[in-house]
Amino acid sequence: MLSFTGSLKVFVALDPIDMRKGFEGLYAAVSERLKADVRSGALFAFTNKKRTRLKIIYWDKTGLWLMTKRLEKGTFSWPRSVEPQATRISLAPEAFAMLTDGIDMHEATLRPWYERG
Repeated sequence: MLSFTGSLKVFVALDPIDMRKGFEGLYAAVSERLKADVRSGALFAFTNKKRTRLKIIYWDKTGLWLMTKRLEKGTFSWPRSVEPQATRISLAPEAFAMLTDGIDMHEATLRPWYERG
């Protein structure tokens, strides 16, 4: 389980992205698609079409972090926007931790693939 502080800003890209993208590709996606600055200190999360992979890019004032998670089974419960033209939404760090831990935020239940250890 990842843990984030309450002051961390988390932005989730609503549209899927090609998971072959690395540092430069995700940096460009944050700038062009999400209209944000990677160096703002926020965490930016992306998923693939199947919602089985997650990539996070984060600037910690000394360099870029690129984190990846691949699910062995199941999918992430990816959030949706109520605004039709939105490219991203902001999540509280606690909500993002629930998303990565297998909580279905639409129904407030654990995803079928989640196992407590």
